[in-house]
Amino acid sequence: MLEFFEQLIENTGNVALVELALILIFASFLGIIFKMLKQPLVLAYLATGIFIGIFGFLKLESGDVIEVFSTLGIMFLLFLVGMEMDYTSIKKTGKVSLAIGLGQVLFTAMGGFLISYFLFGFDILPAIYIAVALTFSSTVIIVKLLSDKGNLTSLHGRASIGLLLVQDLVLIIILIVLNAIDTGESVSIFAVLQTVFIGVLLFALMLFLGIKIFPYIFRKIANSQELLFLVSLTWLLAFAVIVKQLDFSIEIAGFLAGVALANSAEKYHIANKIKPLRDFFILVFFVYLGSLMIVSDFQEMIFPVIAFSLFVLIGNPLIVMFIMGLMRYKKRTGFLTGLTVAQISEFSLIFATLGLALGHITDQIFAIIVAVGVVTITLSTYLILYAENIFPFISKALSIFERKNTKEEEGDFGVSKKIILIGANRIGQGIMNYINTKEVLAIDFDPVVNDSLKKNGTERIFADIKDPYLFEELNLEKTKIVISTSPHLDDNLSITERIKKIDEDIKVVVRAESNQEAKELYEKRADYVLLPHLLSGKYLGKLITSDLELNNLEELRKKEIKFLKNQ
Repeated sequence: MLEFFEQLIENTGNVALVELALILIFASFLGIIFKMLKQPLVLAYLATGIFIGIFGFLKLESGDVIEVFSTLGIMFLLFLVGMEMDYTSIKKTGKVSLAIGLGQVLFTAMGGFLISYFLFGFDILPAIYIAVALTFSSTVIIVKLLSDKGNLTSLHGRASIGLLLVQDLVLIIILIVLNAIDTGESVSIFAVLQTVFIGVLLFALMLFLGIKIFPYIFRKIANSQELLFLVSLTWLLAFAVIVKQLDFSIEIAGFLAGVALANSAEKYHIANKIKPLRDFFILVFFVYLGSLMIVSDFQEMIFPVIAFSLFVLIGNPLIVMFIMGLMRYKKRTGFLTGLTVAQISEFSLIFATLGLALGHITDQIFAIIVAVGVVTITLSTYLILYAENIFPFISKALSIFERKNTKEEEGDFGVSKKIILIGANRIGQGIMNYINTKEVLAIDFDPVVNDSLKKNGTERIFADIKDPYLFEELNLEKTKIVISTSPHLDDNLSITERIKKIDEDIKVVVRAESNQEAKELYEKRADYVLLPHLLSGKYLGKLITSDLELNNLEELRKKEIKFLKNQ
């Protein structure tokens, strides 16, 4: 097999082209397999590199090309991370996310260092690298999993995103400090402070450009998608060249360049154009990373990999649950948030790569960190996907992390209203515009929606509909109708069954996303099923029937605009 590939490369002549083509073929094949296993594609890329290293399919002779592609992948990745650091999000994370994030970073780093230094006897510098690598969790993977489950706006979703945001900021600070440290030279405190100072100035400059300059520039060219992409790419690469002259890595340049565009309204269009570039180059980076994992003394790695993986999979969630328990969150919220840090990040692997390039860690330490990444990302993906099923089995054991008076018990469970509205955002807001809100008890798990309900004086309960004890605590004495605007079939099936079991006379109105879902809900005795696409069609049809020329359209338009401005 090896001879076949060598002959193919020799006959083709263009070594870089053939190697790149073969990398893509292997990555695509493994990507399909990993997708079927519900695993992130980053694991398929790492596996591609490992297979290349073990079986020698490729020699990766075009080292310079592969290295350049890898570096560009990291730069584009951090560029998109910087763009997500919009200033409103930073404000929203607030003290809670800051406390949870910094607490988790501190305790995880301490635990990782103690295990590395005292249990396995690694030197101080490698132990520090391992500790830092174990600290950070994957923003890309967690956002994708939370989005797929529809939990991005839930309390634990927002807590997780805020926590990951704090982690990203800490990581950038660490990367800036690394710029002042070079192989074979003594570490100067003055050099470190000078580098951090320059980094802070650059960050401040990006904030200024992002608020005062770039929004104006990008508004002028927003009507041309091609020009928008060209200008943003030019800005990224030009800034990377400038920052490189200041002895900063282009990875940091990518992040800072992204921060400058974070406040632009066009950032979503820019991100959509950049993502394909990022995905391609980051593929090459992780393949290259996997190919570096091959070490001769693999047996010596087994116990450290197991120990560090268990620490990340079990220790990290426990740390988060402990901190959130102190802050009076419920055990369920702490558990769901904790699981989102039960893996190490792609940035941990980038950090390890930099350590290897600087000569601070050996090939073996590097391989251990990557192996822990593979194990924890694989297992934590399934833990997050099936968290709701796992929680009931360990709920009692997790009670030690929950205080009696939790901050989530906002609202009065003893209040009884004629209408219970589950999900007060979007469709829920529309419903409340046409009914007497004094007759409504709203239940929502989005803290932003909860604050809005509080300002409007609406009776509310800050709770998760997935909480198995919720309906046992509700007072349904006066309730005539329960409405759920949740788009999730499982939620609505559960709501229908529970309410009908408690009281057959209570009307249940739930939402469905398809005709098939509607049929299932009617079979479970739902009294009425909302199909948004069907209702919107009926509404427009009614408007046209009552006024064929739609003369009242302007009046409706003004009402809708007024409503949107108030949101």
